[in-house]
Amino acid sequence: MKRITRFAFIAVCVITASVAFAQENYTEGLVREVSFYKTKQGQFDEYMKYLRANFLPQQEEAKKQGLIAGYQVLLSTPSTADDWDVAIVTLYKSFGAALDYNQGDEEKMKAISSKHFKTMDEQKQREMTAKRFDMRDYKGTRYLREVTLKPMQ
Repeated sequence: MKRITRFAFIAVCVITASVAFAQENYTEGLVREVSFYKTKQGQFDEYMKYLRANFLPQQEEAKKQGLIAGYQVLLSTPSTADDWDVAIVTLYKSFGAALDYNQGDEEKMKAISSKHFKTMDEQKQREMTAKRFDMRDYKGTRYLREVTLKPMQ
């Protein structure tokens, strides 16, 4: 039992020390949730119209209500036939805000969607947004933290 306790203590010290040393070199910034998509042949313009009509107004409202810190749409020239060409970025103040479930925030996002689609019926909302699946393929999501390097002393 003493060995396990000692090991746990050492592990906590090492983790804490590495975080402390790391933050000596930078300050933490926003967290980005980045979802990558590959638009299907001939669907790029339609997908951009879809984002303008549906993604943009909802993100603007979420930002206005303080649910997110911001958002971006990034475009890339794919390096392979299967590589992404559109990335949807949502900015959060912290990893907690990006990853932890919050019932209040969920209810606010549902209200934003209901107002945008003019129905509270989530099934109807899914049907209204299903056409996006015909325009693009999902490639994955990553969470990235922005850091600002501190100058050398």
